[in-house]
Order: sequence, then C-alpha cells, then structure tokens
Amino acid sequence: MKYIAYCRKSTDEKDRQILSIEAQIAELTEFAKREGLEISEFITEAKTAKIPGREQFDRLLMLLEKGKAQGIISWHPDRLARNSIDGGKIIYLLDTGKLFDLKFPSHWFENTPQGKFMLSIAFSQSKYYIDNLSENVKRGLRRN
Repeated sequence: MKYIAYCRKSTDEKDRQILSIEAQIAELTEFAKREGLEISEFITEAKTAKIPGREQFDRLLMLLEKGKAQGIISWHPDRLARNSIDGGKIIYLLDTGKLFDLKFPSHWFENTPQGKFMLSIAFSQSKYYIDNLSENVKRGLRRN
C-alpha cells in the first residue's frame, strides 16, 4: 500500500510553530521506516486548516481519488483538518474505498465504523480547539 505523507503548519512564522514541517517530515520518515510503510510522496503546506480551501490538501484528496495512493501518513489528525468540511471529506474517502488507511505516530486509527467514529471525534476536537483559541484571542484583544 502506498501512503502520501501530509505535513502542515498553520503559519509561516517559525517562532509560533510547535512542530515545524521539517520536524514532521523527519518524524514521519522515521515512523514509516519503523512500521514498514511506503511513502510515495510528501505534501507540505503552511496554511491554517481552520477554513476549507487549502491547495495542497485538495491536491492530496485528488491524488487519493485517482488511486495514486491508498493511505495518508500525518503527525496527528489535526494536521489534516480543523474544520468539519475537510474532516468530512477524509471520512467520505474512507466510506467510498478511495482511502484505505491513515497512520499517525501520535494517534491510533483503524478503518472500521468505530475507527471512523473516533477519527471524527479527533477532527471535532481539533475544530473545538481552534474555535476556542479564537475566542480566547478575541477576549484578550478586547482587554488591551
């Protein structure tokens, strides 16, 4: 099975990133080697996942739909989606058999009804995190 590795950070500001794209590539390369997984391509993106419309994420989905790979490797589900549309697209590709597997060094996934349910919870939790962060930032800005 071929996997596409997707690495994303939300901004171009290096000092605001917990795990840079370079670090994600290194971690995923090591993870794939350890697990015996074939990475056919790395796709990287420096853009927030709060709203849909990321060019490289859309390219990832297109490659999966065309059968160029059957799986995704990423650091965590929140690297893939922090909005309900993108998370829903991943789940739909699993439902339609265009995507068979997702691998995360930091998160367990199995392509079963329970696995998809847990993945949808991880996507929802990621959306909650970004929405809550936005509210906290707005509140902080009002205080200044």
